[in-house]
Amino acid sequence: MIISHRKPQVCVLGSAEPGSRAYELAGEAGEALARLAITVVSGCGSPATRVAAERAIQANGLVLSIVPPDQMPPPDWPATVVLPCGMGDARNLLMALAGDACIVIGGRAGTKSEVHLAWLHKRPLLPLVGCGGWSDELPSNPPDERANSPILPWRTVAELEANLRSLGLVKSAA
Repeated sequence: MIISHRKPQVCVLGSAEPGSRAYELAGEAGEALARLAITVVSGCGSPATRVAAERAIQANGLVLSIVPPDQMPPPDWPATVVLPCGMGDARNLLMALAGDACIVIGGRAGTKSEVHLAWLHKRPLLPLVGCGGWSDELPSNPPDERANSPILPWRTVAELEANLRSLGLVKSAA
């Protein structure tokens, strides 16, 4: 019998502004990940990824923040573990690889970069749909024709949780 000490990890990628439905769902997603004993991986650079991390921490979850500069962020940075990579935008590859799956919320050019790298490395993608932004387009417009990984859209946290369960990232006790 193999004993696993590593908790599942899910990256939260994207952007959404405070007050938007996508921003609210990002926070709810962070809280749900913590409740499900899934480590949140977040750069915490956009309002959406930051609120996901903050809500995960409030729910006693673990948050790994991979930040682009080579210096530690301020003490109030919303993370339990910080990795300053000193790689600038090349840090997007670390974000793409650090999760067993990637939640995609809205998004701009940096998010597209992370999603395409995740796709190339066969990470399942969980785009929020119905709230606007680039993630709305992902289910009908994957990065290319290869079908490298599943694209599992969600509109509610209940749908997100069902998708995480279908990927085997939620332990039965959670």
